[in-house]
Amino acid sequence: MAQIRVTDWTGKTVHKKKRGFNTKKEAQEWERTFLNQATSSLGMLFRDFIELYLADMEHRLKKSTMENKRFLINLKITPFFGKMPLNEIRPTDVRRWQNSLTEYRDEEGSGYSETYLKTINNQLSAIFNYAVQYYDLRDNPCRKAGSIGKSRASEMLFWTKEEFLRFIDCMMDHPVSYAIFMTMYYTGIREGELLALTPADIDFENSTLRVNKNYQRIKGEDIITTPKTPKSNRVISIPESLKVCLREYIDQCYGLEPDDRLFPYTKHFLDYELKAGCDRSGVKRIRVHDLRHSHVAALIEMNIAPKLLQDRLGHEKIQTTLDTYGHLYPDRQAEVARQFEAFMSSD
Repeated sequence: MAQIRVTDWTGKTVHKKKRGFNTKKEAQEWERTFLNQATSSLGMLFRDFIELYLADMEHRLKKSTMENKRFLINLKITPFFGKMPLNEIRPTDVRRWQNSLTEYRDEEGSGYSETYLKTINNQLSAIFNYAVQYYDLRDNPCRKAGSIGKSRASEMLFWTKEEFLRFIDCMMDHPVSYAIFMTMYYTGIREGELLALTPADIDFENSTLRVNKNYQRIKGEDIITTPKTPKSNRVISIPESLKVCLREYIDQCYGLEPDDRLFPYTKHFLDYELKAGCDRSGVKRIRVHDLRHSHVAALIEMNIAPKLLQDRLGHEKIQTTLDTYGHLYPDRQAEVARQFEAFMSSD
């Protein structure tokens, strides 16, 4: 048996007792771990600090975000750093971890994508920043180690108008998938936003679609949450062809109530149907999220201004829109020069 009484880092006296250890060494290890966590000692192991970090984050993040964070940490971070004391992790340790990620190859010889590497590295840096801010860790070793990966993919996949028309023509004998992919291409909404739509969100009289919620499936449970950001709450205008498509789809859904999910499916279903449609139509394979990129590419070809794109996509800042899609805008510097010359030459 082991028992310990300690004043924790909040000033509260804590008495803890635990039985069932096989050896004195196991009991002493349990005492050290408990003492370090209770007093927020930076000598605690990384894996023990992670439990404190996640327990705090659970009160501040959405359930879906929290599950993704926990999964990433448990899979890619804790196995490497778990047994190291938090305050003894150096930039060289971070570099070794980064190298193990960049050198990884699966059975087909493929490594992690640049954006995935960036996401993992950002998560580790966020953990150390938290320790610096709230537990007085001296500095964040990730800053000296540098970063890996890229914030966006070097190549953005999207369909041209012709490719989408070929694809959607092959989906006409699949009413559910036809309505889903028509909606995604013509509105640019995210997967979770699509799967959370209800009949009440479609205003046929004013030709609009309302986005005010998000769908996630977590541990077998369907969860409806608020959208990704406050700006994601938006109303999108829809063309006549999509209105007709959605009206026909809703009319075919027997007993559909105004607040029922319009598309009661999962992201796995979308992936499967998109892949099958690509194979049937012969167009290049893209991800479901790339339908959002395809929508934007079509709007840019129509010369839609970035500010309108921002509002339609639900981006918090126009800089996000420009950073993500700015490279798709054609270079019109020569046109500007010609117009300026014409202006200066006019009476």
